[in-house]
Amino acid sequence: MTLQPCYIHTKLSKPMSIQSSLARQRFYRSIETPCPYLPGRIESKLFTRFESGDSAALNSLLTRSGFRRSHDISYRPVCAGCNACVPVRVPASRFTPSDGQARTTRRNADLTAVYLGSVATREQYDLFMRYQHGRHAGGDMALMSFEDYAAMVEEGTQLTGIVEWRTASGTLKAVMLADAVSDGMSAVYSFFDPDEPRRSLGTFMILELIAEIARRGRDYLYLGYLVTGTRKMEYKARFQPHETLTEQGWKLV
Repeated sequence: MTLQPCYIHTKLSKPMSIQSSLARQRFYRSIETPCPYLPGRIESKLFTRFESGDSAALNSLLTRSGFRRSHDISYRPVCAGCNACVPVRVPASRFTPSDGQARTTRRNADLTAVYLGSVATREQYDLFMRYQHGRHAGGDMALMSFEDYAAMVEEGTQLTGIVEWRTASGTLKAVMLADAVSDGMSAVYSFFDPDEPRRSLGTFMILELIAEIARRGRDYLYLGYLVTGTRKMEYKARFQPHETLTEQGWKLV
């Protein structure tokens, strides 16, 4: 299956090597299943597996083209008659936090970030399960074993890592799994202490990554898909300005 339906818009830093790698990739279309975001709609995905070679470069290319990584698979929705899932990224140097976002950063000034390799720990898993049962009870991820969690963290691109946020006493409060891509970072998955809603830890982690990308002199934080009509995904629109991927390329909102 070709990539043409997915509107690949990107400037390649190493055209020959990356295009050659991409040409060898096999892409597949998934069967249709119920949409997890919009009731009554059907979902289908175009996906490929990181099988060999430079998975970091390939992941960067696909991320810039609107794909998302999960484990060792990169995917993008190709749903018939629906384009509600819109890839979004935040330009770190142009981002301006709102008053509410600035307050969120101040409320979490007691937390310190630690950047680690993609190695799963039991402590992370315990927080992950508390988060699942506290925020997504009844979901499939609430049934994940430690081995399942370790696979989610450790499989995939060569340049992924974990960011942990801890209190001064060492208590783990929040975790973000993020990929380093050629023009910034891609937020893959995050979880946090569900018993401290006032901290707004999900928002805080995104703000922290945007600031870190700016400090490193990089360009973008990729946030995945903005899905209008579902509260679980609409929060991404609150990070302003941001860019969305259209058939004409990335456009500033």
